[in-house]
Amino acid sequence: MKIPRLFPSSPLCAGALALALLGQTLCAAEPEKITHSFLATGGETRILDGEGQVTWKYPKGTRDGWVLPNGNLLLALSKDREYPGGAVVEVTRAGEKVFEWKGTQSEVNTAQALPNGNILATEAGPKPRIVEISREGKIVVEVPITGQTANHHLESRMTRKLANGNYLVPQLLDKVVREYDPQGKVVWEFKAPEEPKKAWPFTAIRLPNGNTLITLTNGNMVVEADAEGKIVWQLSNADLPTALLNDPCGAHRLPNGNTVICSYAIGAGRTKLLEVTPDKKVVWTFSEPQGGGIHEVQILDTNGKPLEGASFR
Repeated sequence: MKIPRLFPSSPLCAGALALALLGQTLCAAEPEKITHSFLATGGETRILDGEGQVTWKYPKGTRDGWVLPNGNLLLALSKDREYPGGAVVEVTRAGEKVFEWKGTQSEVNTAQALPNGNILATEAGPKPRIVEISREGKIVVEVPITGQTANHHLESRMTRKLANGNYLVPQLLDKVVREYDPQGKVVWEFKAPEEPKKAWPFTAIRLPNGNTLITLTNGNMVVEADAEGKIVWQLSNADLPTALLNDPCGAHRLPNGNTVICSYAIGAGRTKLLEVTPDKKVVWTFSEPQGGGIHEVQILDTNGKPLEGASFR
């Protein structure tokens, strides 16, 4: 069949041109694909690029971790033969240890570099506590944690020191997030919902507006509570196209207001990370065909550009 030649003045040409322009408009309207590089802690400790390729790894399991401004990594190590009580280390990209503090009880669950140069850690055990450690490895601040001690593993998780000098502590089996002052007094508390039964707080992030973002692990929920402890935002699998939340542990609130969440027990389609907007739209996921879940995450860039503005985790 002979294909007619199209001339600018012909109706057929005009129609084809209109379709071409429409196609360009539709393509232009498509949102840009999101990629992230990130630090993942858990059974595997690694940095992955925007294509999901491992660019750095550390040969120990971790509970918490940060890429520091100097490029080193601050890590809360899971207990093992070398560290039977867990530990906090700072390592270079070559794996050289430049800081080490060994835990003295059952587990070390937190690592946070403080503006004054100290390192924050939490210890789980018969005497759960928050400690600040000098760069010389000495405990310079100690704050006791109130709560159950029958199950050391479920005493506390991602503790953070706040700008006001207090400490925000998720306490799993107590089903509560507590804010402690430096003397160990509880000055604020969020009680997790009674249902689901195992809505155990794992990560708690104090936001600039005074609200607190909280992951609720086996409850498969993430909530945001106001200063009175009232839930003002909530995400569950009922809000998602499929069951992507499966034991949400870690979280990172990005500068654009989106939230990245770790599904530690791995969600549908082997999803380990998901990013949702404030109106609960899923805009990015990370999945792998193998390997365990991700305990905590630090997003490092978006589409190759380092995060700009404040983010919270």
